Amino acid sequence: MEKENQDSSFKRELGLLDGTMLVVGSMIGSGIFIVSADITRNVGSAGWLIAVWVITGLMTMTAAISYGELSGMYPKAGGQYVYLKESYNKLIAFLYGWSFFAVIQTGTIAAVGVAFSKFAAYLIPALSEDNKLLQIQTGLDSCNSPTYFSVSSAQIMSIAIIALLTYSNTRGVKGGKWIQNIFTSTKLLALFGLIIAGFVMFKPEVWNANWTNTWMATKAALVDSCNPAAGFSVTPIAGTALLGGIAAAMVGSVFSSDAWNNVTFIAGEMKNPKRNIGLSLFLGTLIVTIIYVCANLVYLAVLPMDEIAHATKDRVAVTASTVIFGGMGTALIAVMIMISTFGCNNGLILAGSRVYYTMAQDGLFFKSAGKLNKHGVPQWALWAQCLVAAILCLSGKYGDLLDMISFVVVIFYVLTIGGIFILRKRLPHAERPYKAFGYPLLPAIYIVLGISFCLLLIWFKPQFTWPGLIIVLIGIPIYYLTRPKEIVQ
Repeated sequence: MEKENQDSSFKRELGLLDGTMLVVGSMIGSGIFIVSADITRNVGSAGWLIAVWVITGLMTMTAAISYGELSGMYPKAGGQYVYLKESYNKLIAFLYGWSFFAVIQTGTIAAVGVAFSKFAAYLIPALSEDNKLLQIQTGLDSCNSPTYFSVSSAQIMSIAIIALLTYSNTRGVKGGKWIQNIFTSTKLLALFGLIIAGFVMFKPEVWNANWTNTWMATKAALVDSCNPAAGFSVTPIAGTALLGGIAAAMVGSVFSSDAWNNVTFIAGEMKNPKRNIGLSLFLGTLIVTIIYVCANLVYLAVLPMDEIAHATKDRVAVTASTVIFGGMGTALIAVMIMISTFGCNNGLILAGSRVYYTMAQDGLFFKSAGKLNKHGVPQWALWAQCLVAAILCLSGKYGDLLDMISFVVVIFYVLTIGGIFILRKRLPHAERPYKAFGYPLLPAIYIVLGISFCLLLIWFKPQFTWPGLIIVLIGIPIYYLTRPKEIVQ
């Protein structure tokens, strides 16, 4: 039998504002400042660039308001893990938790941490990713160039930031709440400032040129993958090739819009969770969707499409800020991204550990992760998460892993929203303080769009899919080999 009072030791200190700030802060990291370059290379036009962000935003908001029903039914720590367990079984829930611990949450923490260090290097050059502290040749790549295992000052700095935020969160949820609220408020003000300044510096000739061929989709590919200096070839795409381009482009926008579900993991610490989690999901995803679309409209207002597609190291926001603010633009955007990524990682670190806590309560994770310290937080789970994130930082493979797992994240979202239909049939009379808006149409549309996204990636970008599935499937033998017989389903 499940523990009825598993959250009784958590301190309910988070309100609606705190939950909304966690949603916003966890979603906005470094992606919005970078990924529009790759999106533009995949779809090639202003219309499709904005369409990709709008489609992603609508999918995210639809999923978020659907989760409101589940959060009202199961206002427990663990969120999505709990919803999958109640809708399906412990194996499906464990596969989510395993993927979450192995790469989804920890890989995101690593990627956001390294992004902090990369942009800090604009102010302190010694923190650059190009400043190698250790470099060992490991072989040759497909272009016959040497490959290295290296450790840069950016990686060390990122680990230090992750460790600092982990320690801060072991001191109790109140400290984590204040860090989250302060840094999220600051990043929102900075982003609104960038958007307003961008529209003030609106360049009609650039805007008009960008929208001349609104829906003429093209794909840019390196002429010679072994010689990036050779430039890109641009070819028109339509039909199934366009669908494949949209799916590939959405890898970046989905990554940038992910982590909105983190607020569901801290339900044990939310005041009135049956009401506040659903509301914070809606408000948070709405705010971020508006900001993301507006930010991309600013890029289009000041930068030609070619400069968006081929911004140096994909840092579109840096290029746009230089146009808007002149020479000080680089420093301003660097500070903005440092604030953004610091606050983002605080939210990810705070929320992620609650999933491992709930798994441990179910006997599906290390026992120590299921214990709370004197401050009422899962300290062991926080440090275990920190360790894996640090290893991923040092591996340098967090970016590859996130590309591989991005479609798996959507699969779990689809499964979770499918759980609404299952629970409506299985438990028709269960208490539902909040019912999914637009049920059954909107949840069904999300499921169709999510499955379509995943199938298109399998077809057009298998390198993004099969490795991610392998990571998930590795969890099956782990589950059956390590779990006590009485809990195996």
